[in-house]
Amino acid sequence: MDKQSNAGMRKRQQMAKSSRMMFMWIVGVSAIVGFSVVLIIFLAQRIWYGEKVIAEKQETVSVLTKNLEVVPDLQDNVRLLNTNESLQSVRLDENDSAIQVILDALPADANSTAMASSLQTKLLSGVNGVVVESMRVEPVSGVETDAEGSDASSGTIEFSFTVSVDSGNEDGLRNILQRIERSIRPFTITNLVIEAQEKQVSMSATGFGYYEPAQKVELVEKAVKP
Repeated sequence: MDKQSNAGMRKRQQMAKSSRMMFMWIVGVSAIVGFSVVLIIFLAQRIWYGEKVIAEKQETVSVLTKNLEVVPDLQDNVRLLNTNESLQSVRLDENDSAIQVILDALPADANSTAMASSLQTKLLSGVNGVVVESMRVEPVSGVETDAEGSDASSGTIEFSFTVSVDSGNEDGLRNILQRIERSIRPFTITNLVIEAQEKQVSMSATGFGYYEPAQKVELVEKAVKP
C-alpha cells in the first residue's frame, strides 16, 4: 500500500507541477502577445501620423510650386500696366508709376478723412457757380470707430453731400456728376435728389466710396495632430 500511495503522490505532484508550468507558459505567451499587439498599434499610429505629415508637406509644396509658376505672368502684367497710357495720363505725380494710379484708386486703408478731403477739394469744389452746402463722410465702423456697424471687410465708405447753383446754371451740377464719374477713385451714388426753387437748384446725393483692405501673405506653421 505504501508503494502505491507514494506512486500516486508522485503522479499528483508531477501533474500539479505540469499544470503550474503550463499556467506559467500561458501567462508568458499572453504577456508577449499583449505587448506585441500594443507595439503593433503604436507603430501603426506612428506610420499613419507620418503619412499625414507627409501629405501636408506635399500639399504645401504643391501650393508653393503653383505660386512660383504664376510669378512670371504676374511680372509681365505689372510691366504691361506700367506702360498703359490711360493710367499714365491720370497720374497725380509725373514721377509716380502707372501702377500707383490703381493704388490711389483703391487705397488699402479705410481712411474716411482722406476721402472727405478728396471729395471736398477735387470733386465738389472749383466748379463755377457751385456752392457746397454740406458734406459728410462716415467713419468705417469697426475700423475707424469701435461702434458696431456694417461688415468692416466690405471695403465701402458711406458719404453724402448737398450742392447748389443759381437757377439757370444747372450745368454746374452736371459737371459735379461728371467729375465723380471720371474720378480714378470709384464712387457709387445710391440716391440722388434735385430740388428746384425760384432762384436756386440744389442736388443732394448719398453713396459709397471704396477701399481694398490690404492682403497679407505669409508662411505659417500648421500643427498636425496625431
